[in-house]
Amino acid sequence: MEFPSGHGKSGRSDVFCRADAIVATPTFAELFPLSKESGPSLPSVRVMATLHQAGLLHIMSDIQSVSSTATSDAVPATLRFQDFGLAPEILRALSDQGYEHPTPIQAEAIPIVLQGKDVMGAAQTGTGKTAGFSLPIIQLLLAHANTSMSPARHPVRALILTPTRELADQVAENVKAYSRHTPLRSTVVFGGMDMAPQTVALRSGIEIVIATPGRLLDHVQQKTVNLSQTQILVMDEADRMLDMGFLPDLQRIINLLPKQRQNLMFSATFSTEIKKLAGSFLKDPVTIEVARSNATNDNVKQIIYKVEEEAKRDAVSRARPQAGYRFLQHQDWRIAFGAPSGDARRQGIGDSRRQDPE
Repeated sequence: MEFPSGHGKSGRSDVFCRADAIVATPTFAELFPLSKESGPSLPSVRVMATLHQAGLLHIMSDIQSVSSTATSDAVPATLRFQDFGLAPEILRALSDQGYEHPTPIQAEAIPIVLQGKDVMGAAQTGTGKTAGFSLPIIQLLLAHANTSMSPARHPVRALILTPTRELADQVAENVKAYSRHTPLRSTVVFGGMDMAPQTVALRSGIEIVIATPGRLLDHVQQKTVNLSQTQILVMDEADRMLDMGFLPDLQRIINLLPKQRQNLMFSATFSTEIKKLAGSFLKDPVTIEVARSNATNDNVKQIIYKVEEEAKRDAVSRARPQAGYRFLQHQDWRIAFGAPSGDARRQGIGDSRRQDPE
């Protein structure tokens, strides 16, 4: 999950910085009151609370205390998204959501991506990587935007790869929100669901595709997607892709793309293995490091509650919205809870889609 930054609404999976947001810490007992009969069924580490009154979406783990003030990589308070020369359509989309000021990773990445340079960006979780690459990509692709009904006029020009379907879905929501006032088309493809609707979308013509590697290759094999005109490749959460064994798939996808293209790699951390991968396809990349090497976000406090396997679903069911809070799923929902995201949504738990009015 990513965040553009600024003073704005809270419902998005992209959040912008609010320097004035320091929130009181609720106790676990206050969040999840349990009866004596139910026993100490506690939620897994991936339950997440959005502190609604602060207008912040917090990611990973259980959050007990958060301040969204930027760390040492401060951005001048006067810097605004309009200072990047973004198109009025993009600025309007940001304004719709109340976003005005960039986070450090956005302030660093957006101008560099707009120059067409390759980027290797390291930023802590929750610092705004998604907007850091999606906003300039939309700006660059506006030169090709058109309202033609012909699929041939809407080839895939930007490909964004993510390790999980949950993250792909979240990135896709953000891209769609930022491009809502433009003719650009975007879609998301990931496994675990019928390929038919994805095929229909791809064949209709799509400029921006967000995908997991395996499902993208399924579509390549079925000849339902053509990547020969791709101008920009993004690898988001690249470290996790390697951890999950996607290296062979990534190499196959890279071989399908034009040699002349812009490459962007974003990750929470950059290990030796990640740098080796970057060296294989990035060309003279500009390195952006907002986070310390292999550091987690200081704004996120990670707490583990031990839960028996059979008690996980009951524990998560207790994580329903409390007064002033909103609970969302993490991209590792299936791993953390052992329950499909669809099941959780049917129970009214963990819906990562925006609930606030647009």
